Amino acid sequence: MKFLVTGAAGFIGHHVSERLIAHGEEVIGLDNLNEYYDVNLKNSRLGRLAGKPNFRFKKLDLVDKDSIGKLFREERFDNVIHLAAQAGVRYSLTNPYAYTSSNIEGFLTVLEGCRNHRVQHLLFASSSSVYGANTKIPFSVRDKVDHPMSLYAATKRANELMAYTYSHTYALPCTGLRFFTVYGPWGRPDMALFLFTKAIIEGRPIDVFNFGRMQRDFTYIDDVVEGVVRVVRTVPKPDLASSSTLYRLYNIGNGKPVELTKFIEVLEGCLGKKAKKNLLPLQLGDVPVTYADVDDLIKDVGFRPLTSIEEGIKRFTEWYMSYYRNV
Repeated sequence: MKFLVTGAAGFIGHHVSERLIAHGEEVIGLDNLNEYYDVNLKNSRLGRLAGKPNFRFKKLDLVDKDSIGKLFREERFDNVIHLAAQAGVRYSLTNPYAYTSSNIEGFLTVLEGCRNHRVQHLLFASSSSVYGANTKIPFSVRDKVDHPMSLYAATKRANELMAYTYSHTYALPCTGLRFFTVYGPWGRPDMALFLFTKAIIEGRPIDVFNFGRMQRDFTYIDDVVEGVVRVVRTVPKPDLASSSTLYRLYNIGNGKPVELTKFIEVLEGCLGKKAKKNLLPLQLGDVPVTYADVDDLIKDVGFRPLTSIEEGIKRFTEWYMSYYRNV
């Protein structure tokens, strides 16, 4: 099959593209290579994909609807995996327009391409942040998500509603994946694990919000990729109990929230060095706990993430030490 993977130079997009290529699929990778974080890292990820006979890269911005429309017309994709987005909860506090441009306008361009060219399945990235101020745990895809705590979360919820509308109106099969704190090799430099590792190695203090009592459902990248690949092959079918017959949502998380203090302890063990900590209150836009109910994922595709933080952090630190020793 021919896949479009948006955000192919990104953390998750690069890993998903790599897996699809290994399975013999044809992949067109799209990215605008923006400067939200180190472009050299993005290019290094692309370098791992370049030269593969069934991979081609297109540097395009999703808000360029004419170029994206042309791409859909020329390539005739079977499936689209939409992972491109302006990420980051905290960045949305100071750069709000980046989120409406990329996450709303850009997603609309993808939806239009899919419906006009009869894509078999659109899989798109949502986020655990849509659960916002919800207090019932674990978080279920059946829970109401009416109280986002950041603009980033609001745009991700908007994506879900937009996809629902296109699925209902145009019979476009759509599946949204709510990712829970993804980490691992080739990760994003703005994420806690990356920031903590760099600071500890350099002997600088780390900012520990909510005084270390923050709990996150850390999900290792290989588990996320496995979930994506399984779900994209599971096209939503009509469901008489559902008002939208070709639309699904799944959580992809470990289902085992870990306190931030424990996470830091494991990292310290892997690095063989203690962290200096700045203990700080909960930051604006953050939520104290995330916790995924993955029962639907298990039932429908027969998979649940299982990688422990001990194993996942070990693999990340090994990659980090190797990568930054060679760049």
